[in-house]
Amino acid sequence: MSSPGDSGEWLELETRAEPEAVESVSAVFAEFGQGVAIEQVVESSRDGDVVHLPADAPVSIKTYLPLLDPATEGRRARIEQAVWALGRLRDVGPLQVRTLRETDWANAWKEYFFVHRVGRRTVIVPSWRESDYEPRPDDVVLLLDPGMAFGTGLHPTTRLCLQALEDMLEPGMRVLDVGAGSGILSIAAARIGAARVEAVEIDPVAASVCRENVSRNEVGEIVSVRTGTLDNRPPAEHFDRVLANITIATLLQLEAALAMQLRPGGLAVLSGVLAERADELLDALRAAGWRYERTDQEQDWVALLVRRP
Repeated sequence: MSSPGDSGEWLELETRAEPEAVESVSAVFAEFGQGVAIEQVVESSRDGDVVHLPADAPVSIKTYLPLLDPATEGRRARIEQAVWALGRLRDVGPLQVRTLRETDWANAWKEYFFVHRVGRRTVIVPSWRESDYEPRPDDVVLLLDPGMAFGTGLHPTTRLCLQALEDMLEPGMRVLDVGAGSGILSIAAARIGAARVEAVEIDPVAASVCRENVSRNEVGEIVSVRTGTLDNRPPAEHFDRVLANITIATLLQLEAALAMQLRPGGLAVLSGVLAERADELLDALRAAGWRYERTDQEQDWVALLVRRP
């Protein structure tokens, strides 16, 4: 991973917030920071069979800024201002800032990230624990090193999307993953049987992590990673399934573009949405002609499954 100036040093900006404020803080960090990491209190067995996320525990949200980038001072100020303002409305703690080297950041948290199971078949295996894991028959194994990108499989929104993939993906389908982060959903789609997956990620650091994970899982012939935004034009070939685990504001903004990428009758899994705002998104989708299939929920988060008419 490279950074402006190639100093190898970053500013880590962190706040701790109540679960209902995570979406708002993440949106700010995504806009002005470089990568977003969301960490929750997790109780997990070492083999991954038991994973429990206490519902009311504060959530740590982090973003990063390259130390020597001339734009960093201004971006940090914008983040500090936004976090202060959010703290007047919700339980959002003050911004904590520290300097760290890439190597220190990359290794410090790995001791606490274990193998864990999601759904019936999907197993997230940290790349540094591969030698400790013995796959079971029919396991869909994802080797993952999240790096400075969202997507470890522990957050409820990621888990909801992975579980939906097991239910609704058929072999040979074409899949679009918007806001791919670490690439966890794209890799899972390829492992389950997708013929082609396009992973779109706006953040260049996350896109680089995504490419590394795609290569690590040897699915590069199926998954292509594109840095940038979703094309607002008809694709050469429509997708059968669309995955978008992003913020509700971005989902509302991209609704028309998502529909344009999906074939008629195709299914979309839209997550990153708090349960208290699910109706807001669903009303907008229905007004645009989407057909509602179901809502999956874990703790305060939901995934909406909707079909393009």
